[in-house]
Amino acid sequence: MTAPRVSAPRQPVASHNLLLWLLGAAAAFLVLFGLITLILRQMPDPIGPRADLFVEGARMTLQLTVVSGLIGLVIGMVAGIQKTSSSWLVRAPASLFIWLIRGTPLLVQILFVYNALPPLLAAIGLKVELNEFWSAVIALALNVGAYNAEVIRAGILAIPRGQTEAARSLGLSGGLTMSTVVLPQALRIVVPPLVNNLVALLKDSSLASTIALLELSLAGARVSSESFQPVPVLTTIAAVYLALTTVMTLFTDQLEKRVKVASR
Repeated sequence: MTAPRVSAPRQPVASHNLLLWLLGAAAAFLVLFGLITLILRQMPDPIGPRADLFVEGARMTLQLTVVSGLIGLVIGMVAGIQKTSSSWLVRAPASLFIWLIRGTPLLVQILFVYNALPPLLAAIGLKVELNEFWSAVIALALNVGAYNAEVIRAGILAIPRGQTEAARSLGLSGGLTMSTVVLPQALRIVVPPLVNNLVALLKDSSLASTIALLELSLAGARVSSESFQPVPVLTTIAAVYLALTTVMTLFTDQLEKRVKVASR
């Protein structure tokens, strides 16, 4: 009987592909913001004179998405790995975290982090001041991290058990087996749902306007309240969101293709 072969990721190829993808995505968004600025400045009142406000809000929306998305990926990996543990002491904290986050609205989570978390931390001797940006980042990262955790857990469970057994038979520890054999293969499997979570996060970031963070939605709300012209303002907001999600989707689709090629 032939022993299962341990699949190892092609690190140099994968790293090169990821670097090219990151550079391409950064360049595309720089071009996109230049085009948005150029187009909005040519539009009539109330959009044209306030074009820079819309662009500033769009930049903040993208910044929120990238920062909270990266942190949420780390949170999801940790919680997802914990969920696959054979020890209930390891599984329980992750299960509780996922249950709390997925069972409560994101709006409530943002308001809780901004208004309630600092007093709660001060009560136990931790004086932490959170501004609007970091309050939104924490709430968004925890939220997307909980959904990422379930995705990553499913990806880990999809890896044949023979891979783990073969790695352990070669003398690899449990942690090394997870980090070098199981997790790289699992992440390739779960790239599409993780990408969907990231695109959803970009749209969910609009809820940060409830704590007065000047992202795209709040920028539009201010222009609308000043001009009393909601139709062109809301249309512009929708168009900018559509442009952001379109570019993000194009590059995340490319990432999926690169991951599939690297895994062959």
